[in-house]
Amino acid sequence: MVKTLPFGDIQVPTPGFGAMGLSFGLGSNLSLEEAEPVLLKAIELGCTFWDTAVVYQAGVNEKLLGDFIRKHNVRDKVFIASKCGFNVFGGDGSVTNSASHIKEYIEGTIERLGFAPDLYYLHRIDPNTPLTESIPALDEIRKAGKTKYIGLSECSAATLRKANSIAKIDAVQAEYSAFETIHETDGLIDTAKELGVAYVAYSPLGHGWLVDNFNYKSPDDFAPDDFRRNSPKFQGENFYQNRAIVEEIKKLAVRKGCKISQIAIAWVISQGMIPIPGTTKATRLEENWASRDIELTEEEKKTMRQIIDAAKPHGNRYGPAHQAMVGH
Repeated sequence: MVKTLPFGDIQVPTPGFGAMGLSFGLGSNLSLEEAEPVLLKAIELGCTFWDTAVVYQAGVNEKLLGDFIRKHNVRDKVFIASKCGFNVFGGDGSVTNSASHIKEYIEGTIERLGFAPDLYYLHRIDPNTPLTESIPALDEIRKAGKTKYIGLSECSAATLRKANSIAKIDAVQAEYSAFETIHETDGLIDTAKELGVAYVAYSPLGHGWLVDNFNYKSPDDFAPDDFRRNSPKFQGENFYQNRAIVEEIKKLAVRKGCKISQIAIAWVISQGMIPIPGTTKATRLEENWASRDIELTEEEKKTMRQIIDAAKPHGNRYGPAHQAMVGH
C-alpha cells in the first residue's frame, strides 16, 4: 500500500488536502471555528500535505490556514503549498507571471500564513511573460528561503520542459482523475515523470462527481455561485452522459466494498500522483484518507482503465474564460 510519495528530496503523505473549498469555489466561506473540525481531523490522521492559493477568496484561504496552524502550533507537522499568478488585489483578476508580481505576492502569502510556504506555484501560465523572467524570479524566492520548492500549475509539457531547463521545477499541479485524463494525452504526465517532477493532482474526485452521495439530479441543482454552473462538463446533455461514468465506477466500488471516492483516489495514487481532494467535513476527510488502504488489483486497474477509455467525459473542463488559461 502506498502511504507516501516522493516529493523533491522528501516523502509526503498521500492523499493530501485541497483547502480551496473551505473558502472558495464551492459556495462556502468557512470561519476558523467552522473549518477547525476538518483541519484538526487532518492533523490527527497525518493528512498534512495542504494546498491553498492567493486567489482563493483573495488571501482569505491562506489566512485561515495560517491562523489555524499558529493557534494549534502545528507548523512542524504541515507541508503548505500556495500559488500566485493572478492579479487578485486591485487588479482585474487576469493572469500575470511578472517578476514583480511573484516577489510582491510571496510577501503577502508569508504575511497571511505567518510563515514561508513549503511550495509556491505559478497558478496559471501567462503567455505574455517570458519564462526567462518568471522562472528566475521563482528561483530567487526559493534561494532567499521564502519557499523551499517551486512549481507550475496547469502548464503545457513544453512549458514544463523549458522552465525546468532554467531552474529545477519541483512540482506540477494539474487536474487528474478517473473522470479527467486529458494530461495523459498532452504529454504533461510523461514529461513530469521524465524530469522527476512531482505531479500533484487536483480534483481527483472529478469536482465532486466521484462520490457516493452525488445528489445532483440535474444541472439546476448546483448553487448559484457554484463554479460547476459555468463548466460545460456539468451542463446540458453532458451532465447526464457524464453521470453514466460515475455509475460504472460505482459498480466497481460496490464489488470492492468501498466508497466511490476511495477507489477514485486510490486510482490516482496508483498512477504515482499526489491527489489533493478537498472537503469541508471531517467525516469525508476520514473517508478520503482511508483510500490509502485500498489496494487495487491488476484486474481492478484494468477494469478502471476500460471504464475510463470507454467513457470519455463530454464537455470542456471549464467555461471559455478559464479554459483559455490552461495549457500554456
